[in-house]
Amino acid sequence: MSANARRLEGKTAIVTAAAQGIGRAIAERFAEEGAIVHACDVDEVHLSSLVTSGIKTHKLDCSDEVAVDRVFGEIGPSDILVNAVGWVFHGAILDTGLDAWRRSFLLNVDTAFFAIRAALPSMLEAGKGSIINIASAASSVKGFPNRAAYGATKAALVGLTKAIAADHVAQGIRCNAICPGTVESPSLQERINQFADPVAARAAFIARQPMGRLGTPGEIAALAAYLAADESAYMTGSSVIIDGGSVN
Repeated sequence: MSANARRLEGKTAIVTAAAQGIGRAIAERFAEEGAIVHACDVDEVHLSSLVTSGIKTHKLDCSDEVAVDRVFGEIGPSDILVNAVGWVFHGAILDTGLDAWRRSFLLNVDTAFFAIRAALPSMLEAGKGSIINIASAASSVKGFPNRAAYGATKAALVGLTKAIAADHVAQGIRCNAICPGTVESPSLQERINQFADPVAARAAFIARQPMGRLGTPGEIAALAAYLAADESAYMTGSSVIIDGGSVN
C-alpha cells in the first residue's frame, strides 16, 4: 500500500468480476484502504477464496439485468462502483460472427450499463459517487490487430463513461475509465494457451510492450484506488491509460 493507506475508510464499494485478475486485485486493494467491499462474480469457486477482511462476496451474473438489480438492492447504497467484467474475442472483423459480436457487447458494455443503472440512484440521492469502468488501451485510444469486437466494445465503454460524467457532474457523481495495456491475469493465460505455440504467444504479448513486461493487476488496482478516493475529486470523464507505453 501507499503512504495514503485507508483513503477509502467509511466508503462502500461494489466491484464486479472480482473473483480473479484485475477485479480481484481492486477488491483486495479497496479493502486494504478501508472500504467495505462487495465483490461480485459468476465464478463462485474463485470468489469463495476471496476471504480478505472487509470483503463480502456475492455470486452474480452481471449480464443478467434482473439479477444485478436484485443483488445491488440487497447490498444497498454504495459510494464506489467498479465495472471490471470483460471478455476478449480474438479476430479481425471478418473472423467475427454475430454471436461473438453480441457476446462482446453483452459482457463488455451491457454489464456496465446494468450495474450503473442499479447503483446510480442511491449515489444521486447521497449526492456523491465514483464510478470506474475498466476499459482498454485497445479502444478509442488505439486499434490493435485481431481486436475488432473487443476494441469496439471498449470504445463504447469509454463513450458511456464520458456520458455519465457529463450528465451527472453537477450532482456529485464522478465517472472515469481505466485503459490498461496487456496485464498478467488468468484470463490472459487462458487466451495464450489457445495458441498453437503458447510460449511464442506470450513472448509476442511481452514484445509489444515498450517496457518489456506485462502489467500487473496490482498496478491497475493502485490507479483504481486513486480514482475511488477523494484525492481525485476534481477528476471525471477521463480515460486513464496505463499500458507500459504501448500506445505511444
